[in-house]
This record gives sequence, structure tokens and C-alpha cells, in this order.
Amino acid sequence: MALRTRLTQLLDIRHPVLLAPMDLVADARLAAEVTRAGGFGILGGGYGDETWLRQELDRIADMDVRFGVGFITWSMARQPRLLDLTLERHPAAVMLSFGEPRPHVERIKRAGALAICQVQTVALAKDAVAAGADLLVAQGGEGGGHGISRGVMALVPEIVDATKDAVPVIAAGGIADGRGLAAALMLGASGVLVGTRFYATTEAAGMDAAKERIVRATGDDTARSIVFDISRRNVWPSPFTGRCIRNAHMERWLGREIELLRGAEEEGARYAEARRKGDFDVAAVIAGESSGLIHDVLPARVVVERMVDDAERRLGRAAAAA
Repeated sequence: MALRTRLTQLLDIRHPVLLAPMDLVADARLAAEVTRAGGFGILGGGYGDETWLRQELDRIADMDVRFGVGFITWSMARQPRLLDLTLERHPAAVMLSFGEPRPHVERIKRAGALAICQVQTVALAKDAVAAGADLLVAQGGEGGGHGISRGVMALVPEIVDATKDAVPVIAAGGIADGRGLAAALMLGASGVLVGTRFYATTEAAGMDAAKERIVRATGDDTARSIVFDISRRNVWPSPFTGRCIRNAHMERWLGREIELLRGAEEEGARYAEARRKGDFDVAAVIAGESSGLIHDVLPARVVVERMVDDAERRLGRAAAAA
């Protein structure tokens, strides 16, 4: 059976699997490989490093694949040139996460790209649809990086119901294999957005030491906090926190955030040096609860193929047993 959904039709892709636009990790090489495997690769524009973005847009243009670009929306409000630069390269989609999507959605659609909005609550989902979003990503708190506390299992169908199927909904957070894809489709999603599983691939731009930490971790080894945001001097507004793999730095400061804030200058310098060196006893490996489902570093193509094949088998068995 083929997993044809509203998402695959809208993006004209074979498989309903999207690469999460992980800041700096989801580069041109990884995005292109996910697209070539039949999914859809989204560059991690993140906070808006223009030098990095130009470089990766140039690289992916030479690869002749369809792609998207994802941004933390607040960064575009500060650097509107980033969206201009992106739209000049004719991406198939632009993904906006966190912050008000207006008026960016209108500009994206006027340029001929699809507007994907990531949301964490029903209210945000309704606002994004009203703003003209073509696709919604329902992000559960299980995922790595920034988010809030709602879990995928209840959030996805609630958003599907609340938006009355106005646009396709994509599930994100804690999904790393065919079981997660099959479950997401049963919840009413049209596909999945996958981060941590693609972080632990040979093509991902992350350091090998970070990928090995994901392989060794369980879901219990991750936690949501603001420790790493304080340490890199970029604290997000409430209720957003960041999920990372626990390390010595988190264990030292979790529950002592006020004290960490008071020493932010000294600890910030120490943290920045650790990031530069790849010292992940201090620097964060941003990964979600699905770390516990990941046991090896694989090519991105293998991840997509195994995920889809397993989901097809499980859904086929469920249909046969019904």
C-alpha cells in the first residue's frame, strides 16, 4: 500500500515525511537527501544566520531538488531580508515557527511557495489557519528544542477537529520510526515532521559526538528547561522551554536558574567555548524523547525507507484485522 495523503498531494512527494528545520543541523546535504528519498527536506534557517543561509541556499540550488526553508519567526521580524533572500531561490515551502505569522504568510504565498506554520496549541492553530497557512505542524512537547508541554497523542486530533480539516495537519514530537508515522496517520495527521531521528544520520551537519549522545540516550535522559537558554544568553518568553539531553551542565543548574542568571556572563563564556570545542558535557545536544528509539547513525535515505515500509506494514495488518 502507498501512504498517499493530503500532504503528499500538496507537496507532490512520495512519502509523508518531512525533515524538521533544525537550526544549522538541517543543512543542504541533509535536506536534499531527505527529498531524494521521497520525503521533503527543509533547511534549518533558525535564528537567521545570513551567511549560513546564503551558503546552504547556494548548495541546494546546485543539487536540483525541491526544498523548504524553516525559520524561527521572531528572527524574520528582526531581519526581514532573510525572507527576501529565501523567496528569491524559489523554495517549495517556507515554515514559520513561534511568533506571529502575519504578514509573512501573505508574502510566502504571493511568491508561489506553501506556508507551513508550526503550532503548539489549538488557539495557535486556529490563528495560523486564519492567517492563511497551507499546512499546520502540531508540535508536541516530546520533541527536541523549543516547545511547550502538550503531548502529540491528544494535541494532533484536537487540532484536526478544531480546524475542521481546513488544511492538512502534520504531527511532530517523539516520532522516529514507522510506529510513530502509522500512529500519526491514525490520529488524523497527514504526515510527520521528524527532527531527532534525522539528527542521528550520516548527512546531518551535527558533530559525531552529538549524534553518539543521541544514540546512547533514552527518552528519560532528556528534559525541558531554560538552563541552556540562559547559558547561551537567549532566554525565550514563557511558556517556551527547550528539550535537550541531560548532561553535567544541566544537572548542575537545573532548579538553580536564578543563580545561573546572576552568573550568566561567566557561564555564558564557558558555554560558548564548550560549543565551539564540541564539549557536550557542557554544551547542549538538542534532541527529543525519541532518542530512546534511536540505536544507530544511519543514512537519511535508510531512515525514510524503513519508516515508511514499517508504517505500511503496520497499517496493512491493522486493516486486515479489522
